[in-house]
Amino acid sequence: MTLPSQMRGLLLVGDGYTRTPSAAALEAMEPYLEPGSIAVPAPGPTQALIKVSLASINPSDIAFIKGQYGQPRVKGRPAGFEGVGVVVATGDDPYAKSLAGKRVAFATGVSNWGAWADYAVAEAASCIPLIDTVRDEDAAAMIVNPLTALAMFDIVREEGEKAFIMTAGASQLCKLIIGLAKEAGFRPIVTVRRDEQIPLLRDLGAAHVLNEKAANFEAVLRETMKAEQPRIFLDAVTGPLASTIFNAMPKRARWIVYGRLEAEPTVIREPGQLIFQHKRVEGFWLAEWMRQFRDRLGLAVLEAQKRFSDGRWSTDVTAVVPLDEAMARLPDELAKPNGKVFIKP
Repeated sequence: MTLPSQMRGLLLVGDGYTRTPSAAALEAMEPYLEPGSIAVPAPGPTQALIKVSLASINPSDIAFIKGQYGQPRVKGRPAGFEGVGVVVATGDDPYAKSLAGKRVAFATGVSNWGAWADYAVAEAASCIPLIDTVRDEDAAAMIVNPLTALAMFDIVREEGEKAFIMTAGASQLCKLIIGLAKEAGFRPIVTVRRDEQIPLLRDLGAAHVLNEKAANFEAVLRETMKAEQPRIFLDAVTGPLASTIFNAMPKRARWIVYGRLEAEPTVIREPGQLIFQHKRVEGFWLAEWMRQFRDRLGLAVLEAQKRFSDGRWSTDVTAVVPLDEAMARLPDELAKPNGKVFIKP
């Protein structure tokens, strides 16, 4: 196959990290990205070059382009951590070569050749050959949210308590976890910001859906914590909301932070709880989990594909935005609730 010499992409304007915190919302693209044309990259020995069919947008992508993620930006390279496409070239590694011509879900990781472009580079080990019954919309979001959902629900299972609590309850990730919990007989408690999200999440299997904006939120939260006694708190928000929830939780509670949607500082209201109630705060990063639990990764990938293929899981789509329209449209599309936004080269 003859490849073009140039490709389109949404290229990073900044380099490295920034020390200026900001909220997770993307107000405009221009401070962080610019459209451009660059040379099509060549894959390294253990890598694959993928012609991108669809690329997803996650909160981690927004944190990354703002310089607030755990990976430095490289100015002039495309952004975008995951997508779906067809492998059009590979390095000489035997496994990489076995992917040639296959449709794969992929994560770009530290390759610094992101998915918001015509072509992306990923390590072959970060490519998942797909079964035909998995839609592109599900495949493009196959890695970050599904694997995080399976990994974090394993934490819930291992803790043993049936009830657990999550912020950002209407997110795609939380919806996946709610589905897992319902099947296993667990009782997820979730927070939302809009009343209209409550019936949807109850129908999916949430035991309690609390509107954090309600006047009686703290009172209802305390009652729910007393009744359900959740030990695990999966938090994508941080800030005052998370502090309030953690403060209301029972002894031996674990606050597991995997995102930061709130720019406000996060405060431990009563540090004595860490000492005398044996509460603790920890982080979850999927990349680290994948390195630490390689023995679980293959089974998790297989389980995610099965769930998307048989309809137990499905990605809610807000919009599919052509690459050439992304600079103008993405901020408005990302502001809409309840679904994912994709970029189509």
